[in-house]
Amino acid sequence: MYRQSSPGQLSFQDFYLPFGGKLSQENRWVKLAEVIPWEEFESNYASQFSEDMGAPAKGFRMALGALIIKEKLGISDRETIDQIRENPYLQYFLGLHEYSDTPPFDASMLVHFRKRISFDLVSAVNESVVQAGMPPSPQVSSPPEESATESDDDSDPPDPPPSNDHQGQLIVDASCAPADIRYPTDLDLLNDAREQSERLIDELYQQVAGCLPKKPRTYRKTARRDFLRIVKQRKKPRKLIRKGLRQQLNYVRRNLGHIDRLIESGATLAALNPREYKTLLVIHDVYRQQQHMCDHNQRRIDDRIVSISQPHVRPIVRGKAGTPVEFGAKFDISCVAGYVFIDHLSWDNFNESQHLITQIERFRTRTGHYPASVHADQIYRTRDNLKWCKQQGIRLSGPPLARPSLDETQQALLRQQARDDESVRVAVEGKFGQGKRRFGLGRVMAKLAQTAETMIAITCLVMNLEKRLRRFIVVFLRVLIRLLRGFQADVSTLTDTLSKDGLTILDHGRGPIDDIWAVG
Repeated sequence: MYRQSSPGQLSFQDFYLPFGGKLSQENRWVKLAEVIPWEEFESNYASQFSEDMGAPAKGFRMALGALIIKEKLGISDRETIDQIRENPYLQYFLGLHEYSDTPPFDASMLVHFRKRISFDLVSAVNESVVQAGMPPSPQVSSPPEESATESDDDSDPPDPPPSNDHQGQLIVDASCAPADIRYPTDLDLLNDAREQSERLIDELYQQVAGCLPKKPRTYRKTARRDFLRIVKQRKKPRKLIRKGLRQQLNYVRRNLGHIDRLIESGATLAALNPREYKTLLVIHDVYRQQQHMCDHNQRRIDDRIVSISQPHVRPIVRGKAGTPVEFGAKFDISCVAGYVFIDHLSWDNFNESQHLITQIERFRTRTGHYPASVHADQIYRTRDNLKWCKQQGIRLSGPPLARPSLDETQQALLRQQARDDESVRVAVEGKFGQGKRRFGLGRVMAKLAQTAETMIAITCLVMNLEKRLRRFIVVFLRVLIRLLRGFQADVSTLTDTLSKDGLTILDHGRGPIDDIWAVG
């Protein structure tokens, strides 16, 4: 069925607003604004500004709120400003007192917000948000007192059973947040270094153009032609790639020599902006690393640079299907009652099993007790971790390291326990999928190391805020169901009462809410 709408469009003056100029309390942004403890971290954010110098800075609520809006909606900086300007609920979320059609700040301010709000500050806000939304731990009885009688034999005591103060489950895992860079190869990296060095030569030559007879020759057209001759080939033999690497290394070495001579002729590095100066330092490191690998016929080196614009990014060998190597920040994550925490983040590769004990201790700090079980991947099951968990009475998921038992019943129990543990551990994989598919963990667009870390922490915070928002809905539905059950009981009681007075309720199969009252 289709009904023709009224022809034409009403003027915006006649457009009807049902809320009468007031915001709805049931809106998601209104509820999220009540969840975040803005005032608790206001002083921490304000401590980095001067009290009497400079223009007044934007408040903490506006800065953090803008980053949350951007991450939750998955939009760009400019689109974030447009959404804030058009939506009164977003302006309320930022702490504004009244709606304004003028943007509260420029899109470039989001870059400064990401620099001012550090990873540690966002993590502290996340801890506070989760702590307020964490369900209270049930009261447990104290462990029974041990008998005063002791055995006289000298045999080793049995393994201590988990004490009653061990509650809950801790799920841990590690992942990588890929940076926004193209897949790096040595030939592409050297070509980028050559092009960037040519731009620096052009910039420095402008300072001493009157002192030198002519501009240094860089052979940029020849170098570009040599590079394209190799990369355009469908099959590239190793010998051909090494030839291209030596050619590009020679071009970069010549350009760096020209830069040194320009500096000797009177050009100053102070005339370069901070980004150009940083690029020059990165080019020197890239040339040193690539020359060392070419001379020694190696394919790896420590602290390898894979991007000129983002030199902090390192290759992270993960061994996953389809993506054995990722390029970004690696981080450890803890999942407790559906909430996530980032316990460790580094741009260098590391073994995540080294931080398991620290993650368990942080679980104890957050909840006041150790977990009854820890669900982790096989890489966490080292001898040191198993020994420590055994001493603390914590069960670490997975089969024991000892030789398998010959008892079929015991093996069946172990297999069933392993399946149950894996069904619990898979929850953290869902969190990774949510962060990478729904939010920005799949590709971090921030270019600086500090801002990228902030965006990763913001993603974790938004995921927890989403869970808090869903809890509001669940609580509302529970209250509604409880009220409907009470109403149904009242209807049944009222039906029995009215039937004695000659009144009946006609049941049309639509439940007690849709019953039609009639006089019998």
